[in-house]
Amino acid sequence: MGFRLAITGVAAAFAAASVGGTDVYAQDNEITVETTELGDGIYMLSTGIAGNLGLLVGPDGAVLIDDQLPNTGELIEGAVVEIAGVEAPRFIVNTHYHGDHLGGNAHFAEQGSVIAAHHNIRSRLEATSPVWARPATLPILTFGDDLSFHMNGQTVEVTHLPDAHTDGDAIVYFREADILHMGDIFFSGMFPFIDLSGGGTVDGYIAAMQAAHDMVSDDTQIIPGHGPMSTRADLMRSIDMLRETSFRVRSLVEGGADLDAVRAAEPLADYHDEWNWRFITTERMVETLYNDAISR
Repeated sequence: MGFRLAITGVAAAFAAASVGGTDVYAQDNEITVETTELGDGIYMLSTGIAGNLGLLVGPDGAVLIDDQLPNTGELIEGAVVEIAGVEAPRFIVNTHYHGDHLGGNAHFAEQGSVIAAHHNIRSRLEATSPVWARPATLPILTFGDDLSFHMNGQTVEVTHLPDAHTDGDAIVYFREADILHMGDIFFSGMFPFIDLSGGGTVDGYIAAMQAAHDMVSDDTQIIPGHGPMSTRADLMRSIDMLRETSFRVRSLVEGGADLDAVRAAEPLADYHDEWNWRFITTERMVETLYNDAISR
């Protein structure tokens, strides 16, 4: 199932900078929403230029996990209407504060959707530029450690995992369906973006991935923040990759290497072909691991 929209204006700018962008889009590019039915009224929605969405539909209304870019609201709305028959989700959960995951907040809030997010997400939005801090963008329901919805035969468990991708990350587990949306705590098959300036840490990111891994089974369907539908085994591969690459860079730093020396050692060379991608290149991953190591 697909839905199309020409991407223009501010959406093009965010798409070009999006951590999920697999391509840099010009203003006249057309994007589509691809939907994957996962069962039990749950879908994954993807555009390839921003974070993957989760959608639960049923007689109690729709719950949308993240809502993409500022100018993709109509596009995402079209997909929701086609699937659920309603224009605005009853609730939207933001998994973190980045614009490629909550840029559609204003569009849906104006239609009556209730936006829920961790306390730190609202705080960060309030501290940013006016375009992100306008009232319709801010979550009106905030939580600390967890939040639960009981809708459409599902227990939807939202859990905060600290100091991982950012300081406000949440994962969302549809318990009865055994489906987990991980937000940007999981970049499937790619080097992850760990936002050190936004409260993220390498150790926290590894711990968060491990916590998610421990709460699911081999049968669990996992929606990553970016990348294809995944499994527990895919998640374990990412955990193993980040543990090993972090160990290599920290070992060099502990041995007295500065950034130039770490780069020259090429500690991630054997990971490049499989894990390097447009936004988080191997070089940028090395820099992230180095900056995290020297901050310890």
